[in-house]
Amino acid sequence: MAGPAVIVAGFGFRDTVSNESLSDALARALGDRPGESVAVFATAAEKATRLRRFAGAIPVRGIEQPALVAQDTRTRSAASIAAHGAGSVAEAAALAAAGPGSVLLGSRVVSGDRRATCALAQGRTT
Repeated sequence: MAGPAVIVAGFGFRDTVSNESLSDALARALGDRPGESVAVFATAAEKATRLRRFAGAIPVRGIEQPALVAQDTRTRSAASIAAHGAGSVAEAAALAAAGPGSVLLGSRVVSGDRRATCALAQGRTT
């Protein structure tokens, strides 16, 4: 049975990402909802270890490529499609981690230094 509604922050990022880049992307995604509580961070499985170093106490879910590819993203980045098969890793990871029937709260946003992206999804994780 699905749990209560949660907000998931999905991230895509370059290998050269800093914690400041990730923090900036998250702040931009939260935008006018800074009081929202993010329950889970998500990213492509191969990037999960790096995201855990940023996440602190927030759980991180690494999403395997088939689950990323299965998501219908708003953004269609050629670079993301070439590297991961998904239009946006941030959007796809957020949707996959939020569970079936989840919805994006907006398109992904990009950090000021362009090294990280973040998208928020709301869903009911299992």
